Amino acid sequence: LWQQPFFWKLTGMVDDSTVSRGIGALGMPGSTAYGGLIDVLKPNQGETLFVSAASGAVGSLVGQIAKIHGVKTIIGSCGGESKGKTIVQEFGYTNSIDYKKLQTAEELRQEILKVDEKGIDMYFENVGGIHFDAAMSCLKAKGRIAVCGTISSYNDAKPPKNMVDISDMIYKNQRIEGFMCMPWLTGQRGNFLKDMFEWIQDGKINVRETFVEGVDQWPNAFCSLYKSGTSHIGKLV
Repeated sequence: LWQQPFFWKLTGMVDDSTVSRGIGALGMPGSTAYGGLIDVLKPNQGETLFVSAASGAVGSLVGQIAKIHGVKTIIGSCGGESKGKTIVQEFGYTNSIDYKKLQTAEELRQEILKVDEKGIDMYFENVGGIHFDAAMSCLKAKGRIAVCGTISSYNDAKPPKNMVDISDMIYKNQRIEGFMCMPWLTGQRGNFLKDMFEWIQDGKINVRETFVEGVDQWPNAFCSLYKSGTSHIGKLV
């Protein structure tokens, strides 16, 4: 576990109207999207990427960074038709999947394969559950999975286990890697703050935030992070 104190300097990058980006696109969600895609998944031009929770604080940025890096097909999973339209129109995704219409990993797998019948090269894991199983089942040879969250099971006393055929991984040269954002957020790896700030300034990254007003609303806002079916887009502030 990360045991060192960490800070990030935003002088000149935010003002009173954009200071919330310090806990969003220029903070932990942004550095998670940046490090997970660029250094963990290591995308190549022309590849196919699948992202769960694609309309959330991290997922909304992953799709856009992938587009910047030349990923050809960017498939996002999110809940509801409205969010599906948003991730395609605003967050760089080429295709959306409404997971609310699906019950099993096999159903989700079939939806992924409708987009790319050969499968996926990369999966950015924010959710866990059937999303991981579906992604793993259609991961190509030399495929990579970056794991930063399993929000579907955070409220479970005994989270369900995912099944992985490690023998199959050997012969397909596949890789699964868990990670945390701190090395990129603190500048020990990559150029997160410089790159992200420039992308935002150049209009290559669209920052969306959902604001909840009033300290008295904090408990409900916090609990809503762990509920499906909310209308949140991007970072909840």
